[in-house]
Amino acid sequence: GQGVDEPLSDTGFRQADAAGVFLSNVKFTHVFSSDLLRAKQTAATIIRKNKFCKDLEIKYDARLRERKYGVAEGRPLTDLKAMAKAAGEQCPSFTPPGGETLNEVRERARDFFEFLCQLAVEVGQKEQEMHSAASNSLGTSEVQLVFPWTNHYSEPELSSDNGGASKLLDANILVVSHGAYMRNWIDYFVSHLKCTLPTALTKSQLSSVSPNTGVSHFIIKLDNENILKPEINCVCLNQDSHL
Repeated sequence: GQGVDEPLSDTGFRQADAAGVFLSNVKFTHVFSSDLLRAKQTAATIIRKNKFCKDLEIKYDARLRERKYGVAEGRPLTDLKAMAKAAGEQCPSFTPPGGETLNEVRERARDFFEFLCQLAVEVGQKEQEMHSAASNSLGTSEVQLVFPWTNHYSEPELSSDNGGASKLLDANILVVSHGAYMRNWIDYFVSHLKCTLPTALTKSQLSSVSPNTGVSHFIIKLDNENILKPEINCVCLNQDSHL
């Protein structure tokens, strides 16, 4: 939850190191993290291992915090399950006294995602202005990316309608958050924004909480005239091959 702001354990730091090595060749343009200590330390470790982004500023945002669990915070998961059972409910839909409902968590996720969409549109507009001002730039300020779970650049997946030409990414954003929060965010992507999922993904995998430092990769295509209805493609979900 939010109330017990503990640092990473030794295992947590080893996992963050592994994630940093796994993502070391990915050139991020922005990094956002929950303002809880364990997420901040994870984000800092990942960026420190990166070959391109060691000096990139990490921005902390309370909207990325873990779900608030009220009176259950700091107690074992078995206690939370016992509270839910006593109330005639099941986890994770059960809300302990003083905790956040799933709808409240999803609202935080929606608000932050819409902020990211606006940010990406602004970045894209600035890139267009720069290209107009310097026609010989030929896209050098856009982001070429090699992801560790593919053997190719990601831009063919973003091919435009301009004669089959590829469109490079305007922004590549790393977001470091928490398991229950991210599960709600992904559910928002799927149920409300009709995110396309990998064909091999099962329902149980979709509803499961990510392992520590699990990596999910989404490609977002934005329409400048209606940025709140993006096209979302999930490349991978809760990837943990680095652990």
